[in-house]
Amino acid sequence: MNSFKRYLITSALPYANGPVHIGHLAGVYIPSDIFTRYLRAKGVEVISVCGSDEHGVPITIKARQENTTPQAVVDKYNAIIKDSFERFGIAFDIYSRTTSKVHYDTASEFFRKLYDKGVFIEKSTEQYYDEEVGQFLADRYIMGTCPHCGNDRAYGDQCEKCGTSLSPTDLKDPRSMLSGSKPVMKETKHWFLPLDRFQPDLEKWILEEHKEWKPNVYGQCKSWLDQGLQPRAVSRDLDWGVPVPVEGATGKVLYVWFDAPIGYISATKELTPNWEKYWKDPETRLIHFIGKDNIVFHCIIFPAMLKAEGSYILPDNVPANEFLNLEGDKISTSRNWAVWLHEYLDEFPGKQDVLRYVLTANMPETKDNDFTWKDFQTRNNSELVAILGNFVNRAMVLTQKYFDSKVPAIAELDNYDRETLAEIPKLKQSIEQNLDEFRFREALKEAMNLARLGNKYLADTEPWKVYKTNPQRVATILNISMQITANLGVLLEPFLPFTAEKIRAMVNLNGKDWNLAGGDNLLLPGHQLNEPSLLFDKIEDDVIERQLEKLRKAKEANERANIKVTPLKDSVTYDEFSKMDIRIAKVLEAERVPKTQKLLKLKIDTGVDTRTIVSGIAEFFTPEQMVGKQVVVLANLEPRTIRGIESHGMILMAEDVDGRLQLVIPADSVSNGSTVK
Repeated sequence: MNSFKRYLITSALPYANGPVHIGHLAGVYIPSDIFTRYLRAKGVEVISVCGSDEHGVPITIKARQENTTPQAVVDKYNAIIKDSFERFGIAFDIYSRTTSKVHYDTASEFFRKLYDKGVFIEKSTEQYYDEEVGQFLADRYIMGTCPHCGNDRAYGDQCEKCGTSLSPTDLKDPRSMLSGSKPVMKETKHWFLPLDRFQPDLEKWILEEHKEWKPNVYGQCKSWLDQGLQPRAVSRDLDWGVPVPVEGATGKVLYVWFDAPIGYISATKELTPNWEKYWKDPETRLIHFIGKDNIVFHCIIFPAMLKAEGSYILPDNVPANEFLNLEGDKISTSRNWAVWLHEYLDEFPGKQDVLRYVLTANMPETKDNDFTWKDFQTRNNSELVAILGNFVNRAMVLTQKYFDSKVPAIAELDNYDRETLAEIPKLKQSIEQNLDEFRFREALKEAMNLARLGNKYLADTEPWKVYKTNPQRVATILNISMQITANLGVLLEPFLPFTAEKIRAMVNLNGKDWNLAGGDNLLLPGHQLNEPSLLFDKIEDDVIERQLEKLRKAKEANERANIKVTPLKDSVTYDEFSKMDIRIAKVLEAERVPKTQKLLKLKIDTGVDTRTIVSGIAEFFTPEQMVGKQVVVLANLEPRTIRGIESHGMILMAEDVDGRLQLVIPADSVSNGSTVK
């Protein structure tokens, strides 16, 4: 590996059209944070930058949905996202936003430099246009039927059901999301980045010089390059975003995927006046942490932009993760199928590291993975409580009990002691190797193996049994146990920073210098320990059931929202309608029809007569609920025999979009036999 003087870590800018969820955390922000904390603990010069991506069509769509302005939307969600990251312990040096003046200036200057160098192709193309609202439609403002899976709610850039990337012209029966009308094609002028011109350089840089990249990243880049790169528009017809800084570009803004990655540069500018050394010095290692849906933008489009500008370094690695699903279904902001970080922090106070642990242990590094609340509970109770928490607590409590919370001196080492101590530097080395290669799941596993080592050591040596006969032996055992505990306080820092800080506080260890870890003398004999406390507590079934119930309610709400209302029937004349005799009647008696699931036999008073009606409402109403109710009946419906019972009329009900039936009743009591007109 090349030697670098410093590191610049970027994390994908989250869209400020909604809060952060666990998919974002597992895909981008936890791996970014682990790696940054690891470098800092080693004393490496590193800065970590991020910020809200506040332009683009998703923002304007959200503003329309919430009947507000795009600025109000981004202000709301930027505050939620920033606060969530801070409470969760994500260690950005700066969390900026792309609506800042520094960003507008930086993005404009970047575009203008490429424009003045003659990099862009300026050409007119046909694009969908909504004649009713008088606006060109960006990809996400167009919806239609996916040509691959038949989903009739596919967007102009992607079908969220089958995941296929699309162009607006691929859609069948396209419609505008602004007016619902069918859009027309209309000519418009835009600026294009000629990616094909940079293909030879990109092929050499990626395919030859970065074969160490993760297979999913390397493979997706190779696929794009094999197909042949094409010019890509870097402007859009929109009134929200960074205006295109050239004459004649009124009503046009920078395409969000040209604008957003420049946000890394503008954030660095905000952070330090020495920003150029992080972006233009070849001795800086630039690493982008992203999700797999952003690979092409960070590995092909943004590098092409940087090469076109001419003075910037390119990313040395782009360790993109795959997607995290939730309870077997794709996480979706629009469907509210997610575990939102700000809600988790409120509902699980003090349990930041539990979520960090579960998401790291199940991180989708090479394939999509699934988060379930049962797995969350199991990992907390069986691993964090029973392994890590149990070992640290036993080591601390035993040292308090037998040696007044002072680290005892080693009396004599036996072979098992030496074998145990020899494992500490080996585990540290394994953690480092995995972190250096962005294998965070394996790195965490090795860090937890240190706690497993301590648990096994205590279980095998049984100091609580030995103390009465050989207290010097127990001194050795607990010295070794406390060295393992102190090492955990350092080596867990990248993964579980809140827990590592608690451990260091308990063992009275100042600092978290990674370079000191791995040894057997972090705590010297006589070192004063502090009061022990529990690191984790069990999560009970009822806590998990509440989370599952939230998801069930979200699913039900989505199902109701997606059910289509029955279309209107053909028109009828007034004379045809007037033939129906609709009256108010009262239910006198009610009973189930034997051997049926849906039928009730009702005796009703129509004000004119008493009659029997058989109604298919037993799935929604009990006989007891119906007796005494006033109902609306079609009184002159021809009699019909149902299950051997002659039914004279029909009770009229309201059927909701999800199939539930509700009684149609007068607001106030009226006389039986009153007509409905």
